[in-house]
Amino acid sequence: MCAPNVCVAPHDGRPGTAAAAGQPQFPMMAADFPPLPSCPVTPINAADAWHILCALRTAAAGYPASLEGITVAADGTWHATRPIAPDAARLLDLLLPMACGGAPCVVAQIGQSLDGYIATASGDSCYVTGMQSRIHLHRLRALVDAVVVGVGTVIADDPALTVRHVTGPNPARVVLDPQGRAPRGARVFTERGATTWHAVCDPAQAAPGASALALPPGDAMATACALLQSLAQRGLRRVLIEGGGITISHFLQAGLLDRLHVMVAPLLLGSGRRTLTLPEIKSLQSALRPRCRSYALGEDRLYDLDLRHPAG
Repeated sequence: MCAPNVCVAPHDGRPGTAAAAGQPQFPMMAADFPPLPSCPVTPINAADAWHILCALRTAAAGYPASLEGITVAADGTWHATRPIAPDAARLLDLLLPMACGGAPCVVAQIGQSLDGYIATASGDSCYVTGMQSRIHLHRLRALVDAVVVGVGTVIADDPALTVRHVTGPNPARVVLDPQGRAPRGARVFTERGATTWHAVCDPAQAAPGASALALPPGDAMATACALLQSLAQRGLRRVLIEGGGITISHFLQAGLLDRLHVMVAPLLLGSGRRTLTLPEIKSLQSALRPRCRSYALGEDRLYDLDLRHPAG
């Protein structure tokens, strides 16, 4: 139990009759009191860290910002003035770049098996990764302005693209579908709770329940660039590219990604749909070697790739 604050008057050092009689002498000095137990400082835990991230997500104040023992700079770097638990520190390391309202941020995430597949040949992908990886995905959704999926993901998985495994707001949902192939009954178009944009070349092909976002004609990489520009014009500057592998590959090849989160599950498929499909290279000198940090997510392993900074 913490001791109450005690106001002690200065002691003049002169003896008195009360002291001689074994009674306390007044005024007393702080040194006259026995040592008292100090108040324990509660460490910042993962729930606290998530609360801080959500607060920064909607903060209108400038940086550096101080919240609950954490000081945060505009670039997402942070300093703790209280003890912090390892899982809370991991959350801040991973997610502050998305939560801070600075420059635009485009992050992609994908879950794969140990041998580099995201689904079987038939398209079964539920679920390659474990629950902790899915919670991480929902945290990303809650922190960004918009989540983007390609039409192939809508056809294969019919995702809702809402936040369910953590507390937080739903992002705007964007279906990248130049030819207008997405099923009109897909959950992303029919389930309420978030704004939905249908990115198509012909606005007349936009699905009911979604707002049309017109795409200019062009190749896949030019389309990806035009999509991000259109989203930024609408105030959607923090964007999650959630899938699938081909869509993420186009954004990666075009140099549009700031970060890539790859969740690797202890699972071997042997065949199926590859995680990424990039142009063939002849030499390892041409390989992408971004700065990388890795973290355990349950039985999975998360690799956080900073594509704006090379390794070493």
